[in-house]
Amino acid sequence: MTSPVDQNGSGKGSRLILVACGILQREITVLIEQNRWPVDPLFLDAELHSDLPKLGASLQAILKAYPDREKIVFYGACHPRMDLMLAEAGALRTAGQNCAAILLGKERFQQELAEGACFLLEEWARRWEPIVFATLGTTKLPVIRQVFRESGRHYLLALSTPCSGDYHHDAAEAALLVGLPLRWLDVGLEHLEAALAEVVESKLARVTETARRS
Repeated sequence: MTSPVDQNGSGKGSRLILVACGILQREITVLIEQNRWPVDPLFLDAELHSDLPKLGASLQAILKAYPDREKIVFYGACHPRMDLMLAEAGALRTAGQNCAAILLGKERFQQELAEGACFLLEEWARRWEPIVFATLGTTKLPVIRQVFRESGRHYLLALSTPCSGDYHHDAAEAALLVGLPLRWLDVGLEHLEAALAEVVESKLARVTETARRS
C-alpha cells in the first residue's frame, strides 16, 4: 500500500481519506494536487483484483484503520460485496463499473466494450503475466487464449493517459500472451476528474450537513 497518511491522522480531521486502486495512482495524485482537494490518498496494489478475498480483506482493513476520518473510495464494482463493505464503513465510492469505465467515460467505454475490447492500463501491462495466470488459474497459453476468445474479446486496447510512461513493449507482450491484436487509445483525465470531483463534493456536503445538525 502506498500512503502519505500518518497512522494517527493527527491534525487532518477535516481532510478526507481516499482509498484507491493503485492502477491510476499517478493520474489521481496529479488531479488531487491540481484541484487542491482536501484529500489524503491511500493506494492499494492493483494486483489485488486477481484475488478477491485479499482485495476484500485489504479494503476492510484500511477502512477500519482510520475510524475518526471520513472516507471516499476510488474503485468500481470490483468486488461482489463492494457496496456493502462501503456502506458499513460509511464511505462513498466513485460511480462506474471499473477503472477503465471511469477513465473513458460511460459512453466510450460501452462503445469499445461492444466492439470486443479488453482494456489494458500501464500498471496491468507491466505485471500482465502473473495477473492473467492468477486470475485464470492456469499458465497454459492455449487455454488462456481460448478463454479470451470465448469471452468475446477481439482486441487488447491499451489506454495511454498524460501520466503514462512508455509501455509499448509490455503492451505488445501482453497482447501476445492472450493472442489478441493490440490497439492504442490516448485518453484525457476529464472523466476521471469529474468522477473524483463528484465523490469528493458529495462527501464534503454530507460532512458539512452532519456538522450543521450536531
